[in-house]
Amino acid sequence: MTIDLLITGARVRTFDPAQPWADAVGVEGDRIAYVGTAADAPAARRTIDATGRLVTPGIIDSHNHLLLGFDADAVSLEGAHELAEVRRRISEFAARRPELDWVCAENAVYSIVEGRRPSAADLDGLTDRPVFVTTYDQHSVWLNRTALRVLGIADGVDIPWGRPERDARTGEPTGWVTDFYTSAMTEAGLAALQRDIPMYSPERRYRKLCASMRMATSLGITTVVEPQVPLAELGLFTRASGEGRLSSRVIAALFHPVGADAAFRAQLCDAVDSAPADDRLRFGPVKLYADDVIEPHTALMLEDYANRPGVRGRPSYPDRELVGVIGELDRLGFQTHTHATGDGGIRLALDAIEHAARSNGTRDRRHGIVHVECLHPDDLPRFRELGVTAAMQPRHCSPDLVAGTWMENVGEERWDRAWRFRSLLESGATVAFSSDWQVGEMDPLVGLYSAATRAGLDGSDAWTSPERVGIDRSLEAYTVHGARAWHLEHALGRIAPGMLADLAVWSGDLTAADDDPAALLDEHAELTVVGGEPVYSAGGLVEAIGPADHDPVALVGGAPNTQVHDH
Repeated sequence: MTIDLLITGARVRTFDPAQPWADAVGVEGDRIAYVGTAADAPAARRTIDATGRLVTPGIIDSHNHLLLGFDADAVSLEGAHELAEVRRRISEFAARRPELDWVCAENAVYSIVEGRRPSAADLDGLTDRPVFVTTYDQHSVWLNRTALRVLGIADGVDIPWGRPERDARTGEPTGWVTDFYTSAMTEAGLAALQRDIPMYSPERRYRKLCASMRMATSLGITTVVEPQVPLAELGLFTRASGEGRLSSRVIAALFHPVGADAAFRAQLCDAVDSAPADDRLRFGPVKLYADDVIEPHTALMLEDYANRPGVRGRPSYPDRELVGVIGELDRLGFQTHTHATGDGGIRLALDAIEHAARSNGTRDRRHGIVHVECLHPDDLPRFRELGVTAAMQPRHCSPDLVAGTWMENVGEERWDRAWRFRSLLESGATVAFSSDWQVGEMDPLVGLYSAATRAGLDGSDAWTSPERVGIDRSLEAYTVHGARAWHLEHALGRIAPGMLADLAVWSGDLTAADDDPAALLDEHAELTVVGGEPVYSAGGLVEAIGPADHDPVALVGGAPNTQVHDH
């Protein structure tokens, strides 16, 4: 027998209990045909000598916003932590790009003005054009006075893609728009946003999708879950499929807005039924919100915020309406992917999933809860008991991101509830690691480092160390658990004969970094194989394939050094 491809000389981490390690893996067509020793390997039409490197199943990134990306026609505020720097970047960009009707910027942090959020007045004097700035978490927008006037907000007009904030004393708009990301993904919100803001035109969104896709493939990611796709933008994915742009597999989760009815859910069913016949594209999970985020005190907590007596946030749905929505989606056969960050929001989502299974008599839906940032001890065992996936982002727990607002809002007495990776894994729960790009860096090596250290990228200020997870176990969360989360364990997540040949070859042996996790940040994906096809090569083993034509700063600095959440 002669197979198509043989990778030999490497340490092959299979995650197959029958053969956990090997030193050669062979591929025939789109499947793994051989796993074992190099001496016993069959002849191959192409052989790659990967001596000194680690081979793993391809990374499954279970929460990665491909549609956000970075926009070449917008200002990046990455790393800008002071108002003067924000003003300088916007001013210089506006002067350099006079042809743009709007000056758009991305990734602003909430804390650039000490003691308060920034306002429209803070953008005065930069340009006579409207300025539109998104925050790093995509939950808020910051506008200048011209934008407030152009959009009608200054005259009291409501907008469908967010909630304009007004000064409690004067009633004047502050320049701040909250509830942006959930409102913007509704049918009316997206239509208005595409009409008003050039950064959200379908063509620019498509460019971001394709650039993010190339980046994912270059990082060893072979399956990406885009967690929030409005029905109106599904065409971007079918276009990418038709044009052969899906270098990695994509699972597109369909966004279910608050207030959507049975007619909308029928549209969800139709969308899934009409998905293109492409083994690299799947529609089907449904994205919901149980609550918001902890930084602005809008995530739902079981007890008061530590620094805001009487405030516990709020659920995204009125009262316990989420219970009925998840119950109906479960009855229709959908798997749900629900954002929940506060311990109250997480409990609400778990209650809804438990009620759905009981009332519908369904089993093994594998509903997921995303982020799971502050988990009450009583709810930890419920993930395993209910078969619920915790889709979590290791980078989010880094103290350089959560020191300050997140820690102060939650309070030190509840810090032991923060991002409980190890406890959930040891309980037997499925914990699917992910990046939350571009809220967090897409690179899974950053995730491995963060899980192993609970420290910032500079190695300082580690916290909550009992929840650290070793490199091998984190790789398992990115592969085995990722496959299980999406009912793909019979095809992906392990290296074994008959499985799909989705593989990542790393520049070195990642498992050797257990004693020095910082060494992970010097490694990279050397070769990415999807369905037996080499789709990316850095050039160290074989000729370079599929250059990742993205801004390098976007790769390493996908999240500013501030609090990080969805989304």
